[in-house]
Amino acid sequence: VPADWLAKAAREGAVNVIGSWDPPQFEKLSAPFRERYPGVKLSYVRGGLHDRGVKQVLAYKQGRFISDVIISLGGEWVNFRDMGALEDLRQLPNFKRLDSEVREASGQWVGQKIAYRCMVYNTKTVKKADLPATWDDLLTNPRWRGGRLGVPNRPNLWLSMLWLAKGPDWTRNFMTKLFNDVKPSLRKEGANAMIGLTVAGEFDGAVAAAEYRISQYQDRGAPVAFHCPAPVPMAISLLVVLKNNPHRYGALVFTNWFISKEGQLAQFAADHAIAIRKELAGRREFMPYPEEILGKPLAIRDEAKLAPEYPKLIAYYDPLWKKAGGNAGDDKLITID
Repeated sequence: VPADWLAKAAREGAVNVIGSWDPPQFEKLSAPFRERYPGVKLSYVRGGLHDRGVKQVLAYKQGRFISDVIISLGGEWVNFRDMGALEDLRQLPNFKRLDSEVREASGQWVGQKIAYRCMVYNTKTVKKADLPATWDDLLTNPRWRGGRLGVPNRPNLWLSMLWLAKGPDWTRNFMTKLFNDVKPSLRKEGANAMIGLTVAGEFDGAVAAAEYRISQYQDRGAPVAFHCPAPVPMAISLLVVLKNNPHRYGALVFTNWFISKEGQLAQFAADHAIAIRKELAGRREFMPYPEEILGKPLAIRDEAKLAPEYPKLIAYYDPLWKKAGGNAGDDKLITID
């Protein structure tokens, strides 16, 4: 990075980072950064999607900065873009080393990680022969009916990708049969909590689970595994830096390091997240479950294409969710994550 960035960052104070990592994970992730750049201080807070998105937008509109760097803010990046509130990240030396699908062309965001959102299942109760090869198979196999499948109110995490990949007609038909025929257990908890509920035996499997989170449970000895019906829902989690934040140079130094090979390896070591760097992404040794992903067709979430389509998905999904007994109070959770 430019030498003057380091000198200026040292005078700014601690960079405020908010993300979805657990604090111990961030400590492990950022250890190489702290060693490489001891003059650049970091302050980290873990926050939910509302904290990472809506609260940040409201504060910025009031002229306040809660955070300088926001990790995984979901669709709220569009609101920041429309306010002209995002730092142009094309100035980062590592920006040009990223493939086009993991960076916004005008520098509004860079990728944090690649996430595959599929199924978690309990290995004590589910046989591999019962796992659906495709999403259509999930509808036709009676083994998953009657509450044996858990579904959180997070269509953004998996149905949005299927809507783009398979088309609106297929996805509407799939949602109708899912709620009316499969009759899953509808939960108010988030996608990560669904893994713990699967471990506890609330149901045999659940959708919208991320591979890196399941891997963390397995490391602790939990009887769960990851499975992906085809096509595999895939998304890029976003990272942004707010314009005119009080720790601009420190934020740029941290972000440039984070999207480097070293930064992405540090993240994988901390939480098993799949790297955005092309030198690492797709390599079996840097994927928790390569056999569930490699060689299968992908359903990729394209943020630009999804923005006008997502309201159409929700207009069809929301009545189905509520009619099937889903908690009406969860409306606020239905956002692009």
